[in-house]
Amino acid sequence: MTTSEEPFSGPRRRTVVATIGGAGLAAALTACGGDGDGGSGDGANDATAPAGARSSGGGGAAGTVLARTADIPVGGGKIFKDAGVVVTQPAKGEFKAFSNLCTHKRCPVTSVEGGTINCPCHGSRFSITDGGVEQDPATSPLPAAEISVDGDSITLA
Repeated sequence: MTTSEEPFSGPRRRTVVATIGGAGLAAALTACGGDGDGGSGDGANDATAPAGARSSGGGGAAGTVLARTADIPVGGGKIFKDAGVVVTQPAKGEFKAFSNLCTHKRCPVTSVEGGTINCPCHGSRFSITDGGVEQDPATSPLPAAEISVDGDSITLA
């Protein structure tokens, strides 16, 4: 008398391990490159630019008024997530602008504090003066964005 067994139709061990590994990789990539809104959550360093505005590094809308000069604190800055830029005022009357995407893994920066523009993903920090790396893992400075100051208006150039 012979018995026949049906072949096992469930997933193989290799398939299960590969699936779990892929899910872990997807979670890690989401954390690094996420599509976060760039907001700090408390609104202290965020501002909203007019709809459709983008940084000059991202093909932005030239002529878009971002803020009044009084809105940018001396020794600090503000993040304009919709425009994709960070505007800083390193010294009174001196305004600079940079991309809001960290050069390490392109996470949006979320705060400007203590003289640096800060990325929450891996702790990179950039100078408010020239966008240079103050703390790694980033190795490249934030790209400059072009702005113009006319009276008390700061505009994307």
